[in-house]
This record gives sequence, structure tokens and C-alpha cells, in this order.
Amino acid sequence: MTAPDLRPVDVLTVVTVADVTPSVRRIVLAGSADAVAAAGPTVNLLVPRVGDPDPRWPQVARDGRIVWPTGAHGVALRSYTARRQDPVAGEVEIDFVLHGDGPAAAWASAAAPGARLAVAGAGSLGERPAAQLLLVGDETALPAITRILGEADPATRGLALVEVADAAEEQPVPAPHGVTVRWLHRDGTPPGESSLLADAVAALEPFEGPEVFAWVGAESAAVRTIRADLRSRWGLGRAQHHAIGYWRLGREMGR
Repeated sequence: MTAPDLRPVDVLTVVTVADVTPSVRRIVLAGSADAVAAAGPTVNLLVPRVGDPDPRWPQVARDGRIVWPTGAHGVALRSYTARRQDPVAGEVEIDFVLHGDGPAAAWASAAAPGARLAVAGAGSLGERPAAQLLLVGDETALPAITRILGEADPATRGLALVEVADAAEEQPVPAPHGVTVRWLHRDGTPPGESSLLADAVAALEPFEGPEVFAWVGAESAAVRTIRADLRSRWGLGRAQHHAIGYWRLGREMGR
């Protein structure tokens, strides 16, 4: 039997760490131009156990499969959105939500310059250019929403609905002049237990015209409710919306 054709994963090193809100830590990582170019917009991060100086990284097969080492390795796979990637500077910027005690939140809480993680594959955000945008998400989706708005045509019109814990969790979100960013505050309700996003979408009048695209990223149950509204009341077809559960209540946040 022929051994699979494997290559090593791309390892990135922490350059800076900054807390942009009480629950969001922004980490800039450095690596080769090729590694940074491949690290987004949606990127599979290989997160080592906190304090492990020599993680046993997996390898990647030619078809993109991650091939894990045998036995204990202490590395977790999590999907994140790169807020920014600059292959020329060799930098990629990722925001970590520090809710819970999952491996990514634990790693980010302890991260300092020189710490390492690895990258094993990436994908698109699922967005599409449109004259009118509806963007809906919680704090885990904020990097994706920020990136979509940053790359949108200046003439784009629409609305971004962002659910966060409270006013202290709001961040600057540059957007085209015709796009309104509306913050929704849980104000003490735990993440995943609020109906703020679904209620806010239900209260909207559907956008008129064929050039409409909706993008949704949040807790899985909320996303299912919003997706159903977009398909039925809004009448959006498959090509007009992308809705993805970024995490599930009762499980650690994955982004």
C-alpha cells in the first residue's frame, strides 16, 4: 500500500496580543507569505494545549484531509475568520471570543508573543456582492461581518445586525455609507439564550428588488430560525443567502 503524500501544516507565531473589548482578544500572527495567504478568510486553526512547548502537529494530505498523529497530541481543530491577512507583511489577524473554557479560548487567554498555532486549510465566507446586504450575527461572526463590509462596494446599501453582551462589547465597524450597523445588547442574558437576532430580523420589512443578499452567522438554533424567515417571508433563494451556525448552545464556542 502506497503511503499518502503528506505535507507539514503551516505554523504561525504570535506577534501581538490586544484586548479590544472585555471578551474579545485580537491576536496578530506572523508566518510565511504563503501561509498567511492561505489563512483565510475562514481558516482551520490547529490550537495546541496551553503550556505545550512542542505540540505534535498533524499533517495534511494532498486531498486536504488532516492526518492526525497516533496517540495523544493535545491539538484541537477550530474554525475562525481572519479579520485581516497581509501576505506581504506576513501577518494574519484573528479575534478570539473568550467565552467558556474551550481549547481556543484557553489558548487565546494565555497567548503571548512567541506562542504558536498552526493552519490547516481555509475556505470562503460564503458572501456574494449585492446592491443590498443584510448581515446578521453575534460576536463570533463580527470578524466576518467586518470583513464583508470592508470589501463591499461603496454604493452598497443595507443593514448589519450584531448581537453582543452589552455596549462595552461594541467595536468600530467601517461600512459603506448606505449600510447601517445596529447593535443588539443581551444585557445579562447568556450567549445563545437570547432571541434578539431572530426578533430583529422578524421585525424588518423584506428588502425590495432582486439585488439582495443575506449573510447570517450565530448560534445554530438562532440561525435556523432566521434562515426559515429569509426563505419564506423574504422569499430569498439559495443564491441569495448564506446562513451558518457558528456554534451550538451547550458546546464550546468555535469561533
